[in-house]
Amino acid sequence: MDQMGKRIKRIRESLGFQIKELSINIGVTSSLISQIEKGKAFPSIVTLKKISEALQTTVGELIGENENQITHPLLRSSERRFAKKNANGTSSYLLSYHFPSKQIEPYLIQFSKNSNSKGIMTSNFPGQEFCFVLKGSFEVTIEKNKYHLNEGDGFYFNSNKSHLFKNISDDHAEMLWIITPNNN
Repeated sequence: MDQMGKRIKRIRESLGFQIKELSINIGVTSSLISQIEKGKAFPSIVTLKKISEALQTTVGELIGENENQITHPLLRSSERRFAKKNANGTSSYLLSYHFPSKQIEPYLIQFSKNSNSKGIMTSNFPGQEFCFVLKGSFEVTIEKNKYHLNEGDGFYFNSNKSHLFKNISDDHAEMLWIITPNNN
């Protein structure tokens, strides 16, 4: 809360606003803005949204969602976050913190025996993807072309082409999947 207040104050001052101007603009008391900036009060989500609009920024910027990436670029394996799972046993996990200006999005994808990427690798917007096989073997279908990938193989393709990865190993398989995120 203290850091959020400092961010609000820093942005307010950089825009040349006085506390009174900001408070009138968003319909709260000057005292409340002062308490928020000093970390003694926490604004409601509605007030936070009004502050962000008045300061020409986002709620995310005010709460520091982008600072984690800047000040903490390391994501430990114990902090890895589950992204999604499909019906046939394939799961994906985010390998980095999320922030809006990311230019790549890395995932670990774990495939059960005979499972595929349906519903997991769903990026079909203009962009690019790179896969690196960490464990196992895959049959890859891009449009109507089939490829066979083994451990240590890399595969690069355009996201807007239809694609399906199938685990053809005798056991579970894993791959690193890196995409250019759709930030539209």
